[in-house]
Amino acid sequence: MSNIILFMAPGTCARVTAIALEELHVDFEARPVRFKIGEHKSPEYKQYNPKGKVPALVINGQTLTENVAILSYLNETYTGLMPIAESPIDKASHLADLCFCATTLHPLVTRIRMPQMFAGPDSAYTVRDIGSKSMDEYFTLINDRLSNQLWWYGDKWSVMDAYLFWCFWRVEGAGYDISRYPNFKDHAQRMLKRPSTIRAMEREDVVEAILKSEGLSFVPPV
Repeated sequence: MSNIILFMAPGTCARVTAIALEELHVDFEARPVRFKIGEHKSPEYKQYNPKGKVPALVINGQTLTENVAILSYLNETYTGLMPIAESPIDKASHLADLCFCATTLHPLVTRIRMPQMFAGPDSAYTVRDIGSKSMDEYFTLINDRLSNQLWWYGDKWSVMDAYLFWCFWRVEGAGYDISRYPNFKDHAQRMLKRPSTIRAMEREDVVEAILKSEGLSFVPPV
């Protein structure tokens, strides 16, 4: 059994951590969290993550939560997930990029994908509409940055690309018009072909099969 456990649920941002681990060829166990029965809020799970969210990465009995912290730890421990920081300001800039995904894009993704979390049925459309309009600015920024380069940092892949990919994938099937961002769409297609992404999504398929066999597959309403 691996000494690294990733608590995850299919479709969630835990995929970003899974891609990072696969990219680094780190052995880990993907352990499902059963959202449909509220396992993420259970005392048992909150021993690992008191915030009741995924991902939670357990390393030799110690738990890390929040993707920015997890990805930063993995990069410092194994190297290769982010460009080499030549100065403290470079390191801070890389951290700012990850925070852009976690604190700017991710909340808007949720408002587009699951607006009912923030409003009742009559107001969910308004929440989604406002979230979509707010996202336009940031998807335009990303699309422009990718106009003359393969990845966020140029020709070299980084875990930023995995986080951006998850954000794109999450809204693509939620009624958000991604056709306006062809460079970002091409980026997502490159990510889908990357071996680490393929392996991470295969792990998700295994977790999803477990949940489905238990009658606990969770599909957020669109």
